[in-house]
Amino acid sequence: MSDQHDQTDAGLSRRNFLRTATTAAVGATVASPFEAIPGLHAAGSDEIRVGVIGCGGRGSGAIRNILQAAEGVRIVAMGDAFEDRLTKSVESLTKRLGSQFDVPKDRQFVGLDAYEKVLAQDINYVILATPPGFRPMHIKAAVAAGKHVFAEKPVCVDVAGARTNLESFEEIRKKGLSLVAGTQYRHFVPYIEVMKRIKDGSIGDLVAGQCYYNAGELWSHERQPQWTDLEYQLRNWYYYTYFSGDHLVEQAVHNVDAMVWAFGAAPVGAVATGGRQVRTDPLFGHIYDHFTVDYEFADGSHCMMMCRQQEGADNKVANEFVGTKGRAFVLPKYYITGDRPWKLDQTVETRLDNAYVQEHAALISSIRAGKPLNELKQVNETSVAAILGREAAYTGKALTREELMASEQSLMPEKLEWGPMAIPPVAMPGETTL
Repeated sequence: MSDQHDQTDAGLSRRNFLRTATTAAVGATVASPFEAIPGLHAAGSDEIRVGVIGCGGRGSGAIRNILQAAEGVRIVAMGDAFEDRLTKSVESLTKRLGSQFDVPKDRQFVGLDAYEKVLAQDINYVILATPPGFRPMHIKAAVAAGKHVFAEKPVCVDVAGARTNLESFEEIRKKGLSLVAGTQYRHFVPYIEVMKRIKDGSIGDLVAGQCYYNAGELWSHERQPQWTDLEYQLRNWYYYTYFSGDHLVEQAVHNVDAMVWAFGAAPVGAVATGGRQVRTDPLFGHIYDHFTVDYEFADGSHCMMMCRQQEGADNKVANEFVGTKGRAFVLPKYYITGDRPWKLDQTVETRLDNAYVQEHAALISSIRAGKPLNELKQVNETSVAAILGREAAYTGKALTREELMASEQSLMPEKLEWGPMAIPPVAMPGETTL
């Protein structure tokens, strides 16, 4: 079980990597985009021994990314729910990565409890790349085992998971551990540079925004005769809200995060619409294929978030923020108009694959410097904001964050077994309740 969103190999040269490295991992104070992380490529005495939980496209991609991020890193254990996924990943990475990939058969684990076995190994850094519904449980277990964590986004799909994460956030602080999330825009120089200027008042007071993640359809796997209901759903986890959170929460969370980052706060309410217009076959579970959300903030400002997964329609992945003195455009180009115009220096590396490497570099740097970096509360707030939009669409109600967090919503099944598993009906606005 794994997030199958992948990216092309970064293929960074040492020079390019150093040119674009930045210590701005927390999204607060930012270094120059041309500043290298101090000591990042010094081998040091502290080996980073990595365990990986979830070995699909994103988990395998994260392995390549972390090995580019710093020296003194070794992959030593892996686990997945499915043996074929694990075997495919191990065979591919063994051929490509050499001595940095050291995962013999006795450190390869299969099953729903594979995460426990990986965490029991001699590792100090764990990559969590299973379906998001498992994330709160896996983060909690990793922190209890004393591991530094790289957690793919989002970090929860429901209110129960969000509450668990807040408890884990405090445990991470108490134990002096670090956690970095896969919201890679927070580690992407062009985003950092625009956000820094928004915070500096380059567009005045922020009053509105528009965020888009309009894309095509994703993968799916045809059911095999030997698969149980649970195996079928886990292999197609994206299409079940309890595993993925729906695509507003799983994929568009990047742009929801950009919104939260720019406004400097989580939204207090949302009204939304959405549904299944194109992707209606039962093959695609019970999630929607489009959403539009109007988010409201405490100061009365608003931001529109639109996303869809519909093949053949025009794609748009972008963020635009409106202030009293100008506008900021964040992806695919980076510039500001108005009283203090600005445009990203064309010498800055703008390949997103750099950010996939940089997020690991930031985490490793924090570990080796003994300066814990804890992004869990930040990404948890973003995940809750995405859930708020989804639930406003599912219910057809104007919903506040306070109402959402006061609910007892818990979507993940309490117990998973390799057998029958009923699929909930598609949410119907006006009928579905929180």
